[in-house]
Amino acid sequence: GIATAIGEQPVKGLLETQAGGRMSLAEALTNLVWALLEDFSSINFSATWQWPCKQPGEDERLYSTVKATTDLCKSLGLRIPVGKDSVSMTAWTTLKGKKHPIKSPGTVQIVSFAPCSDITKVVTPDIKKPSESTLFMLDLSGGKKRLGGSALAQVYEQLGDETPDVHSPKLLKNGFEAVQKLIKEDLILSGHDVSEGGLIISLLEMAFSGNCGLDIDISKLGDDIFASLFSEELSLVFEVLDEKIKDVENILKEFGFKLDKNAFILGKATKEKSILVSHSNSQNTKRRTQNVLVADMKKLRDVWQETSFELDKLQANPDCVEAERRVNYDRKGLNFNLTFEPAPTPREKMNSKNKPKIAILREEGTNGAREMAGAFYSAGFETWDVTMADIAEERISLKDFRGVAFCGGFSFADILDAGKGWAGVIQFNEKIRKEFDAFAERKDTFSLGVCNGCQVMALLGWIPWRGIELSHQPRFVKNESGIFESRFVTVKIEPSPSIFLKGMEGSKLGIWVAHGEGRCLWPDENIFNQVIKNEPGLVPIRYVDDSGNQTEAYPFNPNGSKLGITALSSRDGRHLVLMPHPERLFNLWQWPYLPDEWKNLKASPWLKMFQNARTWCE
Repeated sequence: GIATAIGEQPVKGLLETQAGGRMSLAEALTNLVWALLEDFSSINFSATWQWPCKQPGEDERLYSTVKATTDLCKSLGLRIPVGKDSVSMTAWTTLKGKKHPIKSPGTVQIVSFAPCSDITKVVTPDIKKPSESTLFMLDLSGGKKRLGGSALAQVYEQLGDETPDVHSPKLLKNGFEAVQKLIKEDLILSGHDVSEGGLIISLLEMAFSGNCGLDIDISKLGDDIFASLFSEELSLVFEVLDEKIKDVENILKEFGFKLDKNAFILGKATKEKSILVSHSNSQNTKRRTQNVLVADMKKLRDVWQETSFELDKLQANPDCVEAERRVNYDRKGLNFNLTFEPAPTPREKMNSKNKPKIAILREEGTNGAREMAGAFYSAGFETWDVTMADIAEERISLKDFRGVAFCGGFSFADILDAGKGWAGVIQFNEKIRKEFDAFAERKDTFSLGVCNGCQVMALLGWIPWRGIELSHQPRFVKNESGIFESRFVTVKIEPSPSIFLKGMEGSKLGIWVAHGEGRCLWPDENIFNQVIKNEPGLVPIRYVDDSGNQTEAYPFNPNGSKLGITALSSRDGRHLVLMPHPERLFNLWQWPYLPDEWKNLKASPWLKMFQNARTWCE
């Protein structure tokens, strides 16, 4: 794959434009370092120069910043092969009859990118092993702790006096390569750069996402507590298992890093959700330790998230936003359960010359066709890309296929409501309607509708049984939150007749959702009661909370569907619709989170859903 990261330091550039350019490039590296690359020399940069040129002094500032940034590239042995200029960043206003310029600060945005031969070798910021791990800091600044251009200065409406800068290109490169080797040897559990907010913010963000606490001692960083905590000099923080500390120290020594000089052990991550930062002054003969920060992690995280929640209230249902805030305050975390052994598709099925054919259906605006094709291909199907125009113009007939998959996306940009345009193309074009009616009536066929495809199949009346009047047909409408929801949630697979879910019953799995209209609406209460009371198997998948209970609570249930309903099956099990996206998780590396005990699985749990369809075809 390709690893990519961004660096941008406009506030530091206000103090010194050259330093702002160099620090932008350095930040692009300290953000990129957490993915294992082929080698340091494979890194390239894209640079965008945004500048209010033709204003007094600005052309010279741009020139000096470009030179400073490219000189750093040369020192690192790297290059900027591509970029973009936006050099008219000036607007004008009139005050008292005179025109005055309003200048955008001169800024360089750096995008770093490099080949990544093993995309599973990626370190994320969330602390993984509280109480079993130690936190290291790698100082790439030469011991500097300048506060200019920092978030701390901004809080006090200041820029500060002296900005951080790249101390040594060699030190920066050595630090990068040291961390790369640690990742290659599987010695780093989590990591974060120190470029936005300082060391304390980096540590807190690691604890927030790891849902744990910290016990940190910053004594060895010096006696200036504020500078140690809030300086945004180049540094890296990472988590290491306690039993691996000596291995880490040995690798750091290879690259010139020594404990208590430019590599520091900061302390521990703790299961108790409390934050303790302590410091003892070296100039005090009694060396008394003082607690710099003692706080409840949950309260700090709530403050950290507050701005996001307040912004959300302006665009989403405020009740849903408040509900999420309450949940997030002390959330347990994702909790999965697996009732079967996932396995790769047997080689003989993958190599078969007589694979069942499936039509991967798409319409103007759908965007999930490649993922859907990939999932069915990986289960041993022969996948065909089929559009509605192919069928209307008789280039392709569904009689040649065992299965059809209605893909996710935004057909006709949802202008006619979610899925209605696509469903209308099928219903109101006689050729297409006959093809789909004949396909649905055959007993040797199956269909899957995901997200937008789920909405379409519901409007076609393929689930929960055919023959329901359109005005009474269950369908999927606007989320209760009022906004598009893109989340990783947990669902439980229930016993059902669905051919897709055989052997998966009882499993609780993480899955992506990405929809604006996923709330299951039942216009006819009698049909709802018939399904829930008499044929509950027609609801094969439900949203569950962190305790594994079916839920209507936001954000576990992202759309507000009754009883956590997120999928419907036909009575004979051949047709299945669901709002979440299993086709986005048919590879293990597509999961954003896996429990530790799942990391040795031989295949993704969701692959079985597609394999089940292949088995049924046999």
